[in-house]
Amino acid sequence: MQNLLYLIAVILVIFWALGFFVYSAGSLIHILLVIAVIAILLRLIRGRGI
Repeated sequence: MQNLLYLIAVILVIFWALGFFVYSAGSLIHILLVIAVIAILLRLIRGRGI
């Protein structure tokens, strides 16, 4: 489950970067970035606790 969460976060960051530099889709891109950052932070926090 944690690897899946990390994979989703990385994919969202890549899509955000592509969207930010290639096409401006308004606030949707920034929402994806926030979700990705939260997922990465959860991965780091849970990884240290185990």
